[in-house]
Amino acid sequence: MTAVLTETVAPAVETKPEPAFTARQRQAARDVSEAAVLWRLFLRLGWLDIRLRYRGSLLGPFWLTLSTAVMVGALGVLYSTLFKTNLHDYMPFLALSLVLWNSFIASIVSDACLAFLQAEGTIRSMRMPFTLHAARVVVRNLIVLAHNIPIILGVFAIFDVWPGWGALIAIPGLLLWIADSLAACLLLGTFCARFRDIPPIVASIMQIAFFISPIIWKPELVKNAAWMPLNPFFSLLEIVRLPLLGGTPSAIIWISAIGYSLLLAAAGWLLFARVRARLAFWV
Repeated sequence: MTAVLTETVAPAVETKPEPAFTARQRQAARDVSEAAVLWRLFLRLGWLDIRLRYRGSLLGPFWLTLSTAVMVGALGVLYSTLFKTNLHDYMPFLALSLVLWNSFIASIVSDACLAFLQAEGTIRSMRMPFTLHAARVVVRNLIVLAHNIPIILGVFAIFDVWPGWGALIAIPGLLLWIADSLAACLLLGTFCARFRDIPPIVASIMQIAFFISPIIWKPELVKNAAWMPLNPFFSLLEIVRLPLLGGTPSAIIWISAIGYSLLLAAAGWLLFARVRARLAFWV
């Protein structure tokens, strides 16, 4: 008697390949998470960049502090006369505006364009998350900003202008700046790695933005200031500057700043996730 063994074979399940968009998003998210784990490394690299930049210098990064202090003093006297503004009110505004703009906003935008190009040797020689190079740029500019804080404190002490506990409202704005800086590095760094003509264009745009934004002139000088929140630099600058001057940003300014930040983060993330695999071939 022959026993017939029957084996039940499960039908093959066809697995659909993961969409390319989802795969890129997953890889980009893994890149960001790997960079976050290496936070000690990009902090150290940012500090090393400052040391190498001013190697052999007597005052180091404080040369930038000295030049900014001279600029604040000269422009403060000049423009307070031209604008017929009280020097006691104008000088703290100008010192704070110039330090925040020159030491961080304009500086981070300029460095963001070269975030991946300057790390060409590292990218080609070893495997590291690309987000780490962007975070390194952010840390470097935060250190430069910290070196120029004594200018603000000095001007506040001379003119006896202190914001009080209301200055703590600037902390959320600073955190938003850090997030925006990382997004700008991913966006501009990726663009400039592919198109080398972008950095001069960005530099020209930042020069125009400096003059059309209330940095050396006060927003109160504009009769119809309702359009001011349409300028992203005004909104992002005001959420940090106004609390340090003793004021409170309005809801319109906060909504404008957060809206522009979300647009920047979305653009940076989508572009970085799409072309991240090609960055090593572009630098």
